[in-house]
Amino acid sequence: MINAVLVFNNSGQPRLTKFYTQLDTAVQQRLISEIFTLVSNRPSSSCNFLPLPPLLAPSKSSSTTTPTASATPTDTPTLITYRHYATLYFIVISTSTESPLALLDLIQVFVEALDRLFENVCELDLIFNFETLHAVLGEMIVGGVVVETGLDKVVRGVREQGKVVKRPGDGVGRSAGLGAGILGGFGMRGVG
Repeated sequence: MINAVLVFNNSGQPRLTKFYTQLDTAVQQRLISEIFTLVSNRPSSSCNFLPLPPLLAPSKSSSTTTPTASATPTDTPTLITYRHYATLYFIVISTSTESPLALLDLIQVFVEALDRLFENVCELDLIFNFETLHAVLGEMIVGGVVVETGLDKVVRGVREQGKVVKRPGDGVGRSAGLGAGILGGFGMRGVG
C-alpha cells in the first residue's frame, strides 16, 4: 500500500503532499521535513530507496503489546522510494508489500503524464495548476492502491475530466529558465 506521495523542490518547499493514511498534522510536518533532509543530502550515486525514518517506522515494543499488530505487519509504512528530476524530488512512502522497482516506474509514469499534459512541465505548472497534479495522481492511485500505470490511459482520463489548463501565451518566460521542463534531459538521476 502507498501511504503518501510527496513532491518537493530543491529548497524543501512541498509542491504536493498527499497522505493515504491518517496522520496528525504535526506528525505530517515533521515527517515531510525529515524525509526532505534525508533525500536531499544523499549523493547522486546513491540508490533511490531508503528505510522510513523512526518517526513512522514500527516500534518493536508496540508489536509485542498488541496481538493484532503482529498479525498485520505489512500495513505499516517502511520504505521511501524517490526520484530527482531537475528541481523536483518525487517521493513515495509505502509498505514492504510494494515493489520498489514498481514504485520507481510509478514515479516515472507520473512525471511523464505531467510532461504530456503540460507540454514540457516545469515547477510553475505544478504550483499554478495543482488541480491537474491531483487529477493525475487520482487517476493512478486510489486510497493508497495503484490502479493505473498506463501512460496513455492516465493522460486520457485527466483530459476527459477537463482538468488540464493550457498555459497563456506561447511559452513566454520559458527561455529564461523558468520552464525548461523536468524531463528535458538535465538533472535526471537514474536508479542507483
